[in-house]
Amino acid sequence: MKIALSGKGGVGKTTIAALLAAGLARRGYATLAIDADPAPNLGPALGLPAAEAERIVPIAEDADLVAMKTDTGYAGVYNLSFPVDDLIRERAVMTPSGAGLLVMGTVRAAGGGCTCPAAAVVRALLRRLVVGEHQAVVLDLEAGLEHLGRGTAAGVDLLLVLVDGSAASCAIAGRIRDLARELGIPRTALVGSRLSGDEGVAAATDCADRLGMPLIGVVPDDPGVAGAGRAGGPVPADGPTAALADDLLELILAEAA
Repeated sequence: MKIALSGKGGVGKTTIAALLAAGLARRGYATLAIDADPAPNLGPALGLPAAEAERIVPIAEDADLVAMKTDTGYAGVYNLSFPVDDLIRERAVMTPSGAGLLVMGTVRAAGGGCTCPAAAVVRALLRRLVVGEHQAVVLDLEAGLEHLGRGTAAGVDLLLVLVDGSAASCAIAGRIRDLARELGIPRTALVGSRLSGDEGVAAATDCADRLGMPLIGVVPDDPGVAGAGRAGGPVPADGPTAALADDLLELILAEAA
């Protein structure tokens, strides 16, 4: 199972990604959490000490690795077909949550559909990861549309789009939905995030109705999670956010069965 999380910046993708990855690991899944955000924070959210997380070199920024995978010996001509299993074996870092962590980094290039070497490695890794029985990948995408626009999220089984009740987050969710359809992602769903009270739930429900997307969960605004984020610590394994994320994971697993 491959699950990706997307949405506008600040909606809590990393928090939910960390809780889903930890929940899958607790259930006995061999779980790989992939941080594809340009400001990677998934490691600390999974309990990795900040100093250790900072030492990780993102794959997209490892020039030697990118060259080894894509170099053909001809200027401007890149190898776009290469194995990726060795990247998992050699670069994934085990976290206290029980999930492995792979930091991909981001690729900055003008224009959509970048075919530069680093982008080729990132795309290949996401598309060619073979997930067997009782294995799972949780992908924390870059905020907005960048990775979807480049097609790097193709191949996921479920795309969760987080919305915070604002008009901006719903508008971005609609664009993400359209790109997901173009990429052939089989399942997309909304998750309300950092919402409080009936008004917040109503805003997420209204967005789901307007976009024609299922709303499969609403995660509350949680001071405990906010405090952990400020301190750079792991996402709390208890409290309302963890409980809602666990319910969300049960629903996802039941629908995938």
